[in-house]
Amino acid sequence: MTTLIVTAHPDPDSLTHEVAERLRRVLLPAPVEVADLAAEGFDPRFTLADRHTYRTGLTPPADVAREQERLDGVTDLVLVFPVWWWSMPALLKGWIDRVFVNGWAFDVDPDAGITRKLGRLTTHLVPIAGDDAGVYERHGYEQALRTQVEHGIVDYCGSRRGVTAFVYDSERTDTVARDAAVDAAVESVREAVLRGR
Repeated sequence: MTTLIVTAHPDPDSLTHEVAERLRRVLLPAPVEVADLAAEGFDPRFTLADRHTYRTGLTPPADVAREQERLDGVTDLVLVFPVWWWSMPALLKGWIDRVFVNGWAFDVDPDAGITRKLGRLTTHLVPIAGDDAGVYERHGYEQALRTQVEHGIVDYCGSRRGVTAFVYDSERTDTVARDAAVDAAVESVREAVLRGR
């Protein structure tokens, strides 16, 4: 049972990285890895080679093949990301665009339809939101993000839905309240991962 925590924030001192590190620590001694897409220099641009892979389901670019191999041994995937413009950062979206493709995450058959291939994987989400929960509720932002990611990505690939634990009001100066929100999100994911073992 291995957990992969994926972050997409350029600032190593960000709350996103702090949450990822806290998750890593609470999941030990079980195997856990943190993939820092920014530090690793992952290229999120969907190229003509990626389009070819998507269309044929064959031969992904080498960097994508490495990411797929890293995910092949994983039982739990935890995406920890800042909410920018009511969605995930382009770096994380590009990682999903390029890695979760036809031939690996699902198969498209014009006659038989779609075969979802990630049933072995449970995906957890930890969105780090700048605004408070009330803003997200009033404007439907939480539901929109859940629909986009939980349904549009996780369900589409056949992954099991894990926990979605928002950390709201992340830019507040009240560090006690912010730390309590982080503790609750980390504990929620920890419990879900351990329950699955």
